[in-house]
Amino acid sequence: MKQFGTYHPEDVSILLKDITGMVEPMGTEERERAIQSGRHYSEMLPIEYQPSPAYLAAYRDALNRYAAITARAVSVTAEKIWQQKGKSVVLVSLARAGTPIGILLKHEIWRRHHIDVPHATISIIRGVGIDHNAMRYILKRHKPESIQFVDGWTGKGAIQHQLELAMRDYPGVDSSLAVLSDPAHIAGICGTHEDFLIASSCLNSTVSGLLSRTFLRNDIIRKDDFHGAVFYKELQDHDLTYDFLNTIEKAIPEEIPPWKNAKDVFRGAGISEVKKIAQDFGVQDINLVKPGIGEATRVLLRRLPWKILVHSMEDQEHLGHIYQLAKEKEVPVVPYPLVHYRACGLIRAIADT
Repeated sequence: MKQFGTYHPEDVSILLKDITGMVEPMGTEERERAIQSGRHYSEMLPIEYQPSPAYLAAYRDALNRYAAITARAVSVTAEKIWQQKGKSVVLVSLARAGTPIGILLKHEIWRRHHIDVPHATISIIRGVGIDHNAMRYILKRHKPESIQFVDGWTGKGAIQHQLELAMRDYPGVDSSLAVLSDPAHIAGICGTHEDFLIASSCLNSTVSGLLSRTFLRNDIIRKDDFHGAVFYKELQDHDLTYDFLNTIEKAIPEEIPPWKNAKDVFRGAGISEVKKIAQDFGVQDINLVKPGIGEATRVLLRRLPWKILVHSMEDQEHLGHIYQLAKEKEVPVVPYPLVHYRACGLIRAIADT
């Protein structure tokens, strides 16, 4: 196994194949047309968005503004994992958004309980499945019941559903996710159900160990390979990965914050709202509706956005970076009575262009 990227080896085992230089990145509109024509998103990589000085300033403001709530969610999530799985837990984060969260949870468990739990990051791809070679690698070394999957947040639940399907092949492995923010009410463990901004969602590789999103195409990824990722070495001067991690960790509370154990969580609340949004805006393909601050941010960064829905046009505290990025990309921001989310991104249907 070859370690690559800028994550420290002691923080995470990168169960991905280094495909640097093997894939030509595609422009946003070209890639969006290919996706909506039936080509799978995992077979392509986008050109990395280079944030403007104004957007980078919005990111830094968001990081500082949300460090405390993120840190509290890390502390609560880590303790819930500890209570359920104990010292035998193995953190398996879903690349790439889950990887920094897995590191934060690993560090927090060490801080509270002085146990250095293993942490690996692997690929799972919507509509395709999990990396079976990576799962076999992990299960050769750890017991199935010890695995805890980790991601950053929930949108409408597509990855949770994909994970549940994938774990049918792995009896004894818990398919539930641990996330910091679960506005969709579908995660097994969460820090909060509030839709808040995890600042790492504002940037791409420069806050994710300089790694691309995961890639799967059979001319490059052979049957015995892990799923792939590109290492953007040329962006090393812009790498903010450990700046993000260190900022959150400095805000970790001294005591573990209290939390409520919700007994009557309305599972599927998120997807119900997504279906209503799709109906109200005449969106035929529900995959073009991306709810939650993190997902709306990613629509603006690497998809072809049509509209951004927000619960308020005056919520600078929570949505300042979205207003800024939408302004730069000339995307309309529309008020909408969101219930479980503060923002939602709508992707433009290519048939409408």
